[in-house]
Amino acid sequence: MSTDLTALTTAAGKWDEMAAKFKTLEGRYEKDVHGVSLSGAWIGLSADAANARFTVTLEELQGAQREAKAVALILRDAHTQLTDLHSRLKSIRDDAVRAGMRVSDQGMVAFDTERLAQDERAAYMHDPDFQQTARTRANEWAEKLAQAVKAVTDADDGIRMALDAAVLDSDPMDGTFNGFNRKPRANPYPSLEEAGKAAGMPKDRTDVPAWWQSLAPVTRGILLKEKGDELRAAGIMDPQYPWRSPDPGSGQYDVEEPTPEDLWFHARALAIATAGDAIGETGASRNMLHYLRGTGETLDLDVDRILADDPGFRSEIENQHVAKNQDAWRRQALGEFHKAGGVETVVVPVESRAKHTTLESDEWFHAVGSNAHNVSGFVTVTPDSHGGAPKVSLDYQVNVWDRYNWDPGKSTSFADGLVSISDDDMGRLHKVGFGQEFDMKGGSSTHHHDLDSSTPPTITPEDQGREGTRGDVSRGEEKNR
Repeated sequence: MSTDLTALTTAAGKWDEMAAKFKTLEGRYEKDVHGVSLSGAWIGLSADAANARFTVTLEELQGAQREAKAVALILRDAHTQLTDLHSRLKSIRDDAVRAGMRVSDQGMVAFDTERLAQDERAAYMHDPDFQQTARTRANEWAEKLAQAVKAVTDADDGIRMALDAAVLDSDPMDGTFNGFNRKPRANPYPSLEEAGKAAGMPKDRTDVPAWWQSLAPVTRGILLKEKGDELRAAGIMDPQYPWRSPDPGSGQYDVEEPTPEDLWFHARALAIATAGDAIGETGASRNMLHYLRGTGETLDLDVDRILADDPGFRSEIENQHVAKNQDAWRRQALGEFHKAGGVETVVVPVESRAKHTTLESDEWFHAVGSNAHNVSGFVTVTPDSHGGAPKVSLDYQVNVWDRYNWDPGKSTSFADGLVSISDDDMGRLHKVGFGQEFDMKGGSSTHHHDLDSSTPPTITPEDQGREGTRGDVSRGEEKNR
């Protein structure tokens, strides 16, 4: 909070002075040294060789000026942006204090009971609800301060990276090794803070969508162009929907003693799972076997196969998630495009509201049944190179969630009704530790839709390439096998 930021402008002035001195040196060198090889008084191979070397040195002196001016510009931008962020941080700190908080020099926030009147303090000490409310408010102010501090940290990272880039020789073929940067590039991001944020992609995949959401639309456009495949693989299209299991299932795991009947039923369940695999219900077989192994680990769903096998589900995604939202998503993205100046590509994350349905195909009804699903991705607006209307497109994936558990009082039939098992019996395997319920989730491959087209959105599932039976030699190479 007490940092003197004027040192940045002072340093910028020194770099400008350095550029001026290099300009003077360039003039002297061009006249007294480089000019000798051009005067005509010196000719021959040695003159040609000297001229080439003298030209490199002259261009280095010119590059030194450009590099110094680039550093000066970065330092002035840093002063402007850090001053603004510093003021924002101070304003939040002052607002927190006015709201009854105490803020330490390290940024720790607590409810300031010293400012309460005696009767208020007594009420606070004896009222748990009052204390909880105070803690909640303190946490909210702490989060605001943390975000403001992070913005300063991101800007600081952006400044460091901009300075590193400004002094890096960007042309390895200019006749020097690690010489001056003759062609320094301006920061392509909207701000130094954005440059720092762009370089700070989290390593944990679960944190990537929130990081992607926090970036400016133009920043996302730059990153997507530079390393789109890497970002998609890292999880920028993953949903932020906080799915939770809608029911408790069979209750606690491994809390009852097994009986001989449980052993017999476990063997029967294994046989049913094996039979399901043999008749082609590979997804249902895989999920039941995972239940019977009792690990409780989350299972990845092959959403591409679900889309390929279940036309009703595919139609719901097309109509209830994409078609229903595409106009609003298009307007939102175009709004961001024009807000950013209408000349740069912008990318806007989008996600539909989760819906619930029951899968219709036998295999996926038995494997998953009822589920929650949505689509997540981003809309890209690209300016037209000839000044025409921008292009707007949607890239998205289909997400599915469910809990593999058993509902008391129900039964499930297999093989066209020839085999039926009780949900109570299957759920009991969870209670006695012979099976364990688990979460299932998955995302499809990426689908593309042109939002400038009047054609309804259509999902074309990837070719699954095989039937998935035991006789298929490629078995085991995909999910749900």
